[in-house]
Amino acid sequence: MTNIQWISTTKEQYWQEKQPEQKADASVNLIVTDDAKRVIEGFGGCFNELGYHALQQLPEREQHKVYDALFSPDGDSRFSICRLPIGASDYALEWYSHNEAENDVEMDHFSIERDRQYLIPYIKEALKRNPDLQLFASPWSPPTWMKFPKAYNYGTLRWEPAILKAYALYFVKFVQAYAEEGITIHQVHVQNEVVADQKFPSCVWTGEQLREFIRDYLGPAFKEHGLETEIWLGTINGIVEDLFAKSASDYDSIAAPSLNDLEAAQFISGVGYQWAGKYALQQTVQSYPDMRYMQTENECGDGKNTWDYAHYVFNLYRHYFINGVNAYIYWNMILEPEGKSTWGWKQNAMMTADVEKQTVHCNPEYYVMNHFSRFVKPGARRIETVGPWTGTAVAFQNPDATNVIVLQNPFKDTREANVTINGEIYTFFLEKESFHTITW
Repeated sequence: MTNIQWISTTKEQYWQEKQPEQKADASVNLIVTDDAKRVIEGFGGCFNELGYHALQQLPEREQHKVYDALFSPDGDSRFSICRLPIGASDYALEWYSHNEAENDVEMDHFSIERDRQYLIPYIKEALKRNPDLQLFASPWSPPTWMKFPKAYNYGTLRWEPAILKAYALYFVKFVQAYAEEGITIHQVHVQNEVVADQKFPSCVWTGEQLREFIRDYLGPAFKEHGLETEIWLGTINGIVEDLFAKSASDYDSIAAPSLNDLEAAQFISGVGYQWAGKYALQQTVQSYPDMRYMQTENECGDGKNTWDYAHYVFNLYRHYFINGVNAYIYWNMILEPEGKSTWGWKQNAMMTADVEKQTVHCNPEYYVMNHFSRFVKPGARRIETVGPWTGTAVAFQNPDATNVIVLQNPFKDTREANVTINGEIYTFFLEKESFHTITW
């Protein structure tokens, strides 16, 4: 008899283990094919200062529960690839870069001293649980003296050879400094949200600027210093500013200039997409099928952590995997209640640190993530499905030949999913507005 594991999550009851029924005469409405697609590299979240600050206000036993749940190989989430900022993200306690010494193009004053207080202890706790954890990093803003106007928020990089060379060296120094801390940076992404001109740390880039910087400065600098860290084209959060006033060809306006340039492309290992970048993903994957892709930041919600938003987030997972990503990265792993940033934006998180009660609460999106990350192992392949449930399902096959279906019932009543497994038909009764993982 086939060994089937079925985990169900409803609004009323999270993470129930259930058993399907065998129905020889049932009409099959979901078939897992032999059509294997992209290799899955993993799942993860982002290390940020506000998350670590929330953790630090909890008793040590609660902190360890969080680290174990997220990063241990036998924990709930089993994260294998995570993100960190280079300098301040929008969820830092305050804005900073690693070198605010005016015109220090030789990077003599480069320092990660601040990170030793917040990010590095956070990352090292994760590495204790999973020494193989992959890390990728991106800046939200260059040092202010490299920008016009001279500020962390808004603006652009000063497009001057001396500044561009210095900024490439800034990346080199970051990778080297973390290596000295015993932390390997496996990838750098050139800029967080390249078309975001925001009141939080940000910097706008065009596709042509990314091409020139990678081709003429960053790639050669990494080569000169013998760095094995991958350079990724990301994180791309959209296309041109006015989506509806431009033609479909503009969907590739950020990635294509670099990927079409042989000199730039030789340095590029992958492309990262997030937020409105989801609209460009499909065309880029179709145009450059041999490239690796990542969903680099889960959309953050409004701090209410509702069940309805968890359903929206499930659809993001499915959208990105169906359209070709190799990995999916959540944003805030843990925050205080309401998830308020230092500049007023409220955001969702997988977990909420209840400082008053000195406990941790797991939010609906924690379970959505775990329905994927707990069962889909690095090295798995996405598998195509057919049938009426295909539009709300994603299937995978792990390296050990374990099959995984992650399935959503978005409807307001219980419905049957009839699945052929090893030649037998099994019926899964999917409760209204629920999430499911089926493995065998």
